[in-house]
Amino acid sequence: MTNRYVKNMLGENEEILLVTRQHGLVLFKNIVAEIVLILVICAAIAAVSIFLVPTGFLNILVWIVGGGILLFPLIGMMHDILVWSNKQFIITNRRVIQVAGIINKNVTDSSLEKVNDVKMVQSFWGRMLNYGDIEILTASELGVNLFRKIGNPVKVKTTMINAKNRLANDDLTGQKTGAKVVPAEIAIPDMLTELDELKKKGIITEEEFQEKKKDLLARY
Repeated sequence: MTNRYVKNMLGENEEILLVTRQHGLVLFKNIVAEIVLILVICAAIAAVSIFLVPTGFLNILVWIVGGGILLFPLIGMMHDILVWSNKQFIITNRRVIQVAGIINKNVTDSSLEKVNDVKMVQSFWGRMLNYGDIEILTASELGVNLFRKIGNPVKVKTTMINAKNRLANDDLTGQKTGAKVVPAEIAIPDMLTELDELKKKGIITEEEFQEKKKDLLARY
């Protein structure tokens, strides 16, 4: 679910296609120590209260002091949860955006037009639990965007490639971008060359290349 901050970043005619986060295992790894500490503190408070000072003022004091100590791991756990939930990876029909930060926001985005390649790496456990690393190679100064342990990485990569493909096709045909259409006898060879480059880079498949080639030739 996208928040108002993310929606305010969208440009004209820009639509969100996919929003994801790091896999839940990343969150669990960050908070497991805090969960264990909370359980230990709760057990210690209960043991002291029941066996050592079961009644009276000291019993109340044990719960007050124990509750104060318990606040520290609870606050730490809540902070880790907020950090995880506010770190979003967003794919629109024009950009790939990474947003992080609870109060101060850190935003990195790459135009789909500058995406040269998308690499996905999944370990054995990544395939079993559905997480992986997505590496985006771009023509921008940043060069590479690496998203680690993303949930459902196959869907992320597919959505990104399909959006890149549609954007490239729109630019080639000039129908949705408002670009001036070049005469067919000049435009078709250039379009086919660009499509061939997209195929070589793995952005479109051979089947998609042949389909778009057939569509272009049939238009004129």
